[in-house]
Amino acid sequence: MENKSCLKCGATWMDSQLYWATGAKGTDEDLAGLVCNQVDNPEECINPCRGDTTGQTWEYRRGFVDGALEQALKQKTL
Repeated sequence: MENKSCLKCGATWMDSQLYWATGAKGTDEDLAGLVCNQVDNPEECINPCRGDTTGQTWEYRRGFVDGALEQALKQKTL
């Protein structure tokens, strides 16, 4: 079993499975889009997918929240 942890964000890989600092399972691509791609010093990041843009991003999540809010407001006015 191979374990490694990122000193920058606290993410842990156990046998290539990413676990967020919260303990929840995740993907390397989502971690890259939400955290690693914003790291100023790339040498501090151990995510093999750093630079990948196929995972979730803050822009995606913001769009999801905005869409849910808009839908809730529409339902409230009906």
